[in-house]
Amino acid sequence: MAYVAIADRDHEQHMHDPQTFITKYIWSQDHKVIAIQYSLTAIAVGLIALVLSLAMRLQLGFPDTFSFITPDEYYQAITMHGMIMVIYLLTALLLGGFGNYLIPLMCGARDMVFPFMNMLSYWVYLLSVLVLCSSFFVSGGPTGAGWTLYPPQSILPGTPGVGGGIVLMLLSLVLFIVAFTMGGLNYVTTVLQARCRGMTLMRMPLSVWGIFVATILGLLAFPALLVTGIMLLLDSVVGTSFFMPALLSMGEESEHSGGSPILFQHRFWFFGHPEVYIVALPAFGVISDLVATHARKNIFGYRMMVWAILAIGVISFIVWAHHMYVSGMNPYFGFFFATTTLIIAIPTALKVYNWVLTLWRGNIHMTVPMLFVIGFIFTFINGGITGLFLGNVAVDVPLSDTYFVIGHFHMVMGVSPILVIFGAIYHWYPKITGRFLNDTLGKIHFWATLFGTYAIYLPMHYLGIQGLPRRYYAMGDTSFLDESVQAMNAGISVAAFFVAAVQLIFLFNLFYSRTRGKPAGGNPWNATTLEWQTPQTPPAHGNWGPDLPVVYRWAYDYSVPGASDDYIPQTMAPEDVPKAHSVYDGGEGDHS
Repeated sequence: MAYVAIADRDHEQHMHDPQTFITKYIWSQDHKVIAIQYSLTAIAVGLIALVLSLAMRLQLGFPDTFSFITPDEYYQAITMHGMIMVIYLLTALLLGGFGNYLIPLMCGARDMVFPFMNMLSYWVYLLSVLVLCSSFFVSGGPTGAGWTLYPPQSILPGTPGVGGGIVLMLLSLVLFIVAFTMGGLNYVTTVLQARCRGMTLMRMPLSVWGIFVATILGLLAFPALLVTGIMLLLDSVVGTSFFMPALLSMGEESEHSGGSPILFQHRFWFFGHPEVYIVALPAFGVISDLVATHARKNIFGYRMMVWAILAIGVISFIVWAHHMYVSGMNPYFGFFFATTTLIIAIPTALKVYNWVLTLWRGNIHMTVPMLFVIGFIFTFINGGITGLFLGNVAVDVPLSDTYFVIGHFHMVMGVSPILVIFGAIYHWYPKITGRFLNDTLGKIHFWATLFGTYAIYLPMHYLGIQGLPRRYYAMGDTSFLDESVQAMNAGISVAAFFVAAVQLIFLFNLFYSRTRGKPAGGNPWNATTLEWQTPQTPPAHGNWGPDLPVVYRWAYDYSVPGASDDYIPQTMAPEDVPKAHSVYDGGEGDHS
């Protein structure tokens, strides 16, 4: 029997609306509900990570002032903060949250191809979060080995959380990867097999492209972390020697021999650097959609943007060892990885150029989402430029393990994607709830967050150049550091508490506007993409009512010459476009 596309078999599909509270909101198979479950869980665990970062800043800004922050607890806070933010917040929110919500709606599908597996992926993710958080309550507390979990330190006596803490951390990561794999297979299959009629790959919004390629990266990179985590778990519990060499531990000869700590680093960063783009690519896609919508202009160089996403995805697998210039690996590797690091900057820079050129002469509406877009572009350029310094071996060696690295990493991997997430929430909240977030509170939230985060991370670059090492509980008497260093560190801590307090405004706005926000209507931004064309807002179960949509054009028909409106939805046929018959030919971006 010949294959028939899912969109052409829609009349055979039976969408049974959930009838009970449990099947509708808890054990739900609706991708929209699952997206909200992912998002709320990720935000909740992210708030834990935020509190941990504030505990670190108390010690760093005002050393030996707060007796409840011991050296062990400081290193435990560092470890849990880093791991939660990178894996359990950013990855889960951008892919589990936005990926789940947007893919079926933007592709014109009724749901994910495998709804039950989609539901299961969330509950396994929740289990991984609970296992991770349980490490706070075991004897010795969570692991304090640093979020990279480098052996031999991570499993040797003397390291905080060396018993149950490291075991629960590794088990949690294994569960997370299982959850990601189930969700990731769903995303890839849905994009490839469940698009509605007319939705060719080159008509997909760039948000879908970013999530799609990031998911493929995850499906290829996370197995490396899975196997590495299991091997380290065996080294810790069973006494194998995958990564543990022969050594003296606390004056006694260990039972390990023959393992390679460098092998762990290679395997970890083979996952770790694609992970940067697992977070970044969905953010790139979201920014592209937001900049086109709120500048009322078609995205500049659509095909180039797609190929840049694909190029970044491929090259991301051959840059990992720029994290290891000072690790003891063969120094000749540095030439190769420094070169590939500079090469991956090219498609990344192309995306920045295209965003700026989309803004150029656009009819820019300074909405709250657009403010976050502009904030992201500035911040990402800032973080990207400092990354070029660290990609050069000769510059990286003296700057390695200093605050310069922290400043770079947080600008490009912390502040930038968080700004995208905020912008995306302000943009799609009307679709999710039917109401706007409060505009005044949103603008206060943006400006305070932007200037606050710059007050935190810009000074760190100066501190790094001064030689201030990272991950130190206290500096003690250091003659090589200027007196201004500690004063600046105190200022950073004050700024960190300010930024954390500002996020309470956002949380208040999020829950207040759910019932008190201004009604938004079906398409408040006059956007072209499919999610804004649903018959109901918020979209009902099955998304599209009796019939799936049909797509006639690409996703960015804004300000088309001759058209009466400044946007043409993807679902509008050429003959239905008012006053545009003579000028419409499918558009530059109609890549059917």
